[in-house]
Amino acid sequence: MGGSSAYDGTGIGIAILDSGIAPNHVAFSSLNGSGSRIQVNMDFTGENRTDDPYGHGTHIASIAAGNGAVSSGAYIGIAPNANLINLRVLNSQGQGTTSGLLSALDWLMTNHTAYNIRVVNMSLGGAAINSYKNDPLCQAVRRLVNAGVVVVAAAGNDGKDSNNNKIYGAIHSPGNEPSAITVGAANTFGTDERSDDGVTTYSSRGPTRSYYTDASSVKHYDNLVKPDLIAPGNKIIDAQSPGNYLVTTYTALDANVSNSVNKDQMYLSGTSMATPVVAGAAALLLQANPSLTPNLVKSILMYTSQQLHYFNTFEQGAGEVNIEGAMRLAKLVRTDLSSTTPVGDPLLCMTCTAPVPQTTIGNYTFGWGQGLVMDYTFATGLNLLTKYQKIYGLGVLMGDGTTVNSSGVLMSDGVMMSDGVLMSDHIMTSTGVLMSDGYPFISCGVLMSDGVLMADGVLMSDGTLKSDGVLMSDGLLTSSGVLVSNGTTQAQNAVINGDPTQTMPALPDSPANLTGTGASISQINLTWADGSNNESGFRVERCQGAGCTNFVEVGNVAANTMSLSNTGLLTNATYIYRVRAYIQGGNSAYSNTVQVATLPSAPTAPSTLAAKAVSASQISLTWADNATNEDGFLIERSTDGVSFTQIATVVANTKTYSSTGLLAVKKYYYRVRAYNKGGNSGYSNSAYATTSR
Repeated sequence: MGGSSAYDGTGIGIAILDSGIAPNHVAFSSLNGSGSRIQVNMDFTGENRTDDPYGHGTHIASIAAGNGAVSSGAYIGIAPNANLINLRVLNSQGQGTTSGLLSALDWLMTNHTAYNIRVVNMSLGGAAINSYKNDPLCQAVRRLVNAGVVVVAAAGNDGKDSNNNKIYGAIHSPGNEPSAITVGAANTFGTDERSDDGVTTYSSRGPTRSYYTDASSVKHYDNLVKPDLIAPGNKIIDAQSPGNYLVTTYTALDANVSNSVNKDQMYLSGTSMATPVVAGAAALLLQANPSLTPNLVKSILMYTSQQLHYFNTFEQGAGEVNIEGAMRLAKLVRTDLSSTTPVGDPLLCMTCTAPVPQTTIGNYTFGWGQGLVMDYTFATGLNLLTKYQKIYGLGVLMGDGTTVNSSGVLMSDGVMMSDGVLMSDHIMTSTGVLMSDGYPFISCGVLMSDGVLMADGVLMSDGTLKSDGVLMSDGLLTSSGVLVSNGTTQAQNAVINGDPTQTMPALPDSPANLTGTGASISQINLTWADGSNNESGFRVERCQGAGCTNFVEVGNVAANTMSLSNTGLLTNATYIYRVRAYIQGGNSAYSNTVQVATLPSAPTAPSTLAAKAVSASQISLTWADNATNEDGFLIERSTDGVSFTQIATVVANTKTYSSTGLLAVKKYYYRVRAYNKGGNSGYSNSAYATTSR
């Protein structure tokens, strides 16, 4: 994260406006084990519950702030110790009302300070019909942003039709609100390297097509450049709420990584999954530098993002989020900035130098895009990084930095922006380097005009999208509860199936409760609990000696097997074992370790046993100890010299015993043998004596 300090979102509140959060899932416990990080649970659906029967909100919350308790961090969230505020606005079918969402936003406006809610995640949306200037959802979002709260919204999943044609202009509300950080979905193709990343086919593209109608019945479209950023959103594995609608209806979504309902994970795809990646990143930035305004958080995330080759600004915005670079930059920004800071003043701390604008992730080094999405264009220039811009403050929009001159040319506003900031004349298709590189897609002047837009995809005309105020998760749009558009079906397909490309493997949860028992001088038996139900098998590793660490694999057993007999071992030797499950794509975390020893060899038999009567009721025994590894001796007695019964056990190195409570003038026979964990020795010679009268 650009330094030695660990950042995990501690102290930052992230509000999740979704279908609820499963309260008992291990992903939401505190990193120190002190309890749940869900600070508030409220229902705005009328169902009077705050858990997650639909299954969407739990998944979203864990992407933003899951603690990584499953599979040793394979599914850890971006800000794993941030606090969560669960505001349930989507019901058991994943639907909600505009009024319910507005009530939740009003609650946030009143209570955000009390819970230090610095970030709001809205992985939901409806068709953006009304201009952001008039849309009550957009107005509510704007109030929160002006109050210092970062609002992150999904772009939507309407990027293509059933014939896989690209669709432009399908950004959802409130993602059409310029103050929100609107997020599209990237596809990582299942690799850590970012060189192969792309935009998913279903991610909604800009520009925004919400509008208002003037007194002459002329429609004026917003035509804002959106999304602002993209983040991984294809086939994301994260927390699964127990028995939820999505996974029970579409069973292939179950990742089957754990046998525990409170540890299980599921797949989902969409801009809904990309949004909490950015929300979690915002929480980390605010932990590192609490003085950041929402516009500064947005600007830092955009400036440091990675431009993806072959994708235009309507598809990727400023680029794919780059948390490493954003954190490195956020920690350099001055903490004393205010509304009175003059434009052009230093943005970075007085002793700080501008960071190198590149990042290495997964052995792949890429340059930052070094640009900001504005309203009808994007801005570039080093001064965005080194000088304070008024658009970074509270109560303004990024687009306030642009103005149209008398010739109708879009240019930088000298009051809001310093010199040295350049505005593009075109929306670009990127070469994957700087945001300003590439080739023109369309002129920015087109966005400033009203009417119909046509790019390289599908004509976006009036009446394509409909809404009756119903909100759906993952960009599903309904009218009176009935699917009304081809785009709706496509959006749902995106959620369930994603793009049909490679994804990260669903690593199984680790085995648990590994125990071992020395079975013989050369065998140790192991047993464990199977923590998953998707493993291909288990790998058993061993090292020799107390405290050893040089493990090697000594066994490989099939799935659902929970035991192994390890043979051919040294006698009376100590071994340490561990076990992990595996699938073709990788291994689980290790189980606990267990230290076990093989049994020692049986001791050598004692000899020269002698018996002597001491009294009428006592006989004393002596013998020679011929072993060095006995745990003790077993003493047996008989009255006929044939049928012996064990009468006593004495500790190691003992060579005498007094047999008492005997009958007078009676002959008794004795024999002795040594024993240890490896077994018993042979018998000593037999000796006898007769008690006196």
